Amino acid sequence: MSAQAGWYPDPGGVPNLYRYWDGQAWSAATTPNPQSPPPAQGLVQGLNQPSGGQPAASSQQPYGAYGQGQPGAYAGFQATQQRKSPVGWWIAAAALLVVIIVVAVIAVRAIGGSTGPTGGPGGSQPSQDVCPTSTAAPSEEAQPDPNDGRVHGGPVSYPRLDAPWSAPQPDNRVPFGTDVNKQDVMDQSNYDGQGSSWVASVLVAELMAGDGFYTPEQGAQIVVRCILGRFYGDNPVTSDVTVNEARTIDGHDSWVVESQLSFDIPGLTAKGELLIVAVVSAGESGTAGLYYASIPDTKPELVQPARDALADLQVDG
Repeated sequence: MSAQAGWYPDPGGVPNLYRYWDGQAWSAATTPNPQSPPPAQGLVQGLNQPSGGQPAASSQQPYGAYGQGQPGAYAGFQATQQRKSPVGWWIAAAALLVVIIVVAVIAVRAIGGSTGPTGGPGGSQPSQDVCPTSTAAPSEEAQPDPNDGRVHGGPVSYPRLDAPWSAPQPDNRVPFGTDVNKQDVMDQSNYDGQGSSWVASVLVAELMAGDGFYTPEQGAQIVVRCILGRFYGDNPVTSDVTVNEARTIDGHDSWVVESQLSFDIPGLTAKGELLIVAVVSAGESGTAGLYYASIPDTKPELVQPARDALADLQVDG
């Protein structure tokens, strides 16, 4: 008998991310909150399974094994973090405990001879924080930016974007970066009635992807997972990855991911956005630069400037 429909830990092993099981197959919908309501019908499109019951590949899967993909959402993420209370954490912990118990029961039934699919929810495992942090200090303190017409963040920079983009501004709340500078364009203010704004964004930073060595590809995977798992609240998001490849940027090994995200967030006019992430290996010490752009589908005229900025990304020094 197939497992009951509901949210289960992502079978691809993405930390703290849950994928919807419709009773027969995994859907394209994901969420960081297992207490979220079932996704809209358009998101419940089961990923086709081969005869062995394992979920098959799909263009709607997130990046990596089940990879991911955004800072249009970053402004909303910041506002949500500021409103969170300790009570919310206790509720989330209780909800997670319930899910773990359910998964354990399903797994025991499977051992006892259940006819549920091998790749179903019972095979999922909880994992660590979707946004790992580093205990190491940045490679060096941020220095005043030179007045050279470029926006500098960490070891990389891009040509400053003209109006309607805002003036470059620092941001110390990016969970995976330090020495961050960004430019924004307002898309929708106060979309949730609580003062949150949705923006198109381009930023550069030094990547802080956790302790230990990582390749540009691994760094990009960490960033995209963090974005999809943390920046959209409890709202399911699908990710259609269109670019996932190694590149050379300014003579340095790099990895670039582009993904078209789709979502339905209450009060928000935009129903999706383009995500662009580039991680650039910037030195033998393991320093990495990050380029990150998110362009809501309500601002298509901003896609080309974001692409142009990436095309002229430089490693400073």
